[in-house]
This record gives sequence, C-alpha cells and structure tokens, in this order.
Amino acid sequence: MAIGDLWMAYRMRWKRRRFLYRVWRKRQEIVSVQDRSQAIGRDTLLCFATVRNEMARLPYFLYHYRRLGIGHFLIVDNASDDGTAEYLVDQPDVSLWTTKHSYRLSRFGMDWLGWLQWQYGHGHWCLTVDADELLTFPYADSRDLGDLTRHLDHKGIDSFGAIMLDMYPKGPISDATHDPEKDPLQVLCWFDPSNYREKPHPVYQNLWVQGGVRDRVFFKTRPERAPTLSKVPLVRWHWRHVYVSSTHQMLPRRLNHVFDRAQDRLVTGGLLHTKFLPDIMPKSTEEITRRQHFENSSLYTTYHQELTQGPDLWSPQSCRYDGWEQLTALGLMSKGDWV
Repeated sequence: MAIGDLWMAYRMRWKRRRFLYRVWRKRQEIVSVQDRSQAIGRDTLLCFATVRNEMARLPYFLYHYRRLGIGHFLIVDNASDDGTAEYLVDQPDVSLWTTKHSYRLSRFGMDWLGWLQWQYGHGHWCLTVDADELLTFPYADSRDLGDLTRHLDHKGIDSFGAIMLDMYPKGPISDATHDPEKDPLQVLCWFDPSNYREKPHPVYQNLWVQGGVRDRVFFKTRPERAPTLSKVPLVRWHWRHVYVSSTHQMLPRRLNHVFDRAQDRLVTGGLLHTKFLPDIMPKSTEEITRRQHFENSSLYTTYHQELTQGPDLWSPQSCRYDGWEQLTALGLMSKGDWV
C-alpha cells in the first residue's frame, strides 16, 4: 500500500473514533420515553429513525416496513407537536426516545441514532431511514428484507446501497390530498427518470449521485449544491461503525462500496422519497425560522421559500412510477447476482 493510502487510512481511523466519541457524548441529549428493546431477538431486523411532526407519513411508514420484515423500530422524536410521539408510544414494536436539542448540532440526528445503534444494533442488520423514505429493492413484491439480508450474508456483504428518488404529484403540491393511512405513492406517483450524474467521492469512496427533480427545479443554477441522492441505509452493524453525513457516507470506508457500475454484481435498491406532500409547505415555513436542515445558506433559504408556495414539479419528462422492475430497467436499481 502506498504511503498516501496508509496516511489516509490512519486519518479515517481517527476520524471514526472522533465521531464515536461524539456519539457517546450526545447520548445525554435523548431521554427514553418507551423502551421495548427487550423484545429484540437475536435475528431481529431493526429500523432507526429521527422524526419530527410526521403524522402525515408515520402510519404507512410503519406498515411498509413491518411488511418488509422489520421487527423493531428505535425512534428519536425531536420535539414533535402534532401527536407523533403519542402515536409512537402506543405502537407495540417501537422503542421511543425524545429530545428538544438541536437537530442540526446532532449532525442531523445521526449522533442520537449512533448511540442507539451502538447500544442495540451490534450484530443486527440495521435500516436507517427518514420517515419520508420508503425502501424498495429487486423482488420487493415477493421477497422481504430477511431474504435480502440472507443473500448479502451469503455473499459476505455487510452493507447495501440505494438511490433516493424524489416522488411528486402531477400538478401543484398544494392541490394534492393524502390519507396518512394509505400509501403516499398513490399521490406522489411521478419521478425524474434520467437526469442523474455520479462520480466517486475522493475521500470516503462512496458513489456521489446528484440529480432528480430538486436538481431540475430548485438547483438548476447551482447544480453542485443539489442534494446527494446515494445512500447506505442498510448495514450489518458493528459498534465501531458510524455514519458520517446522514446515511450518505460511513466509516469504515469499505461499507460505502455498495455500487458496482462496472460489473453489476451488487444488488441495490431505491428510497422512494415522499417529501412532497402538502405538509411540506408549513414545514418549509417553519424551517426558514428554525434553520435545522442543510447548511442554512441563502440558496437553501430560497429553496424552502419556493416550497412554501406548493409548486408544480411535474414536467413532460416525468415518469409515472410502476414498481421495482421499472427502476431496474432504467438503471436506477440493480438485481446484481441475486436471482
């Protein structure tokens, strides 16, 4: 190994240790409200999430992941005032923590979740998602996460990658209607099929993907600032693992090697992003004041200001969502060598 590679590996080890120390310090910011973790079995699939005011999505979110085989949810509620915490307390497969501390200063919730993953995730397959992300993957209509993780275990693979696809309605967001008990994809059934670009990250070695509707509509003058869409949401956890930036990047860096564009041997998934329901308008109004997301630059302030108007994101190039096979045909997911 070259001296430069050895030096970078040394730096990354120390960076991981600093993140783990930060996670340990931030553990004091979350308070247990309902701890049902004793129900976690040896092979239980776990889901971790930080939420705030997500009653428009939570009922279907829980249904979706229960159907996919998640056995226990470990959730941090960040001072919701719409009934989210009360709803979660009543769910028999949810352990709930709460906090009023800064989402931004907790690395957008990753410090809080990192402590829970450290305590409960070791040895388990752990899914880390937001309440507005619905995972799909090849054969998701006939197989579940247990099937997927058994395949990954058989191949000796410890992490699984997915591309986040922003879903949106046809017509103004402000005109959309949604029943929280029903699939939001009945309303948000369109996505951008092809305007994506990618490059390897020079430090963390993940595939850095940008594009989609937010790039097209909100960041067309500054595409380099568009949101990152590539994620590593599913990991066979070890207490030494840590997320760096949301679920986009991890340490150790080998866990970021989840896309295989050259030989297409790795199975990958999609995170269907249900952000653009009508509640995005009051959420964006609040965010302009709270400034708890992104880097709080003027560019993102403009982005939230535009969202408060409930814009129409549809274009003639938009594609109606039709299941996982469509996404593999478009090259947005891969079956890899999973048959």
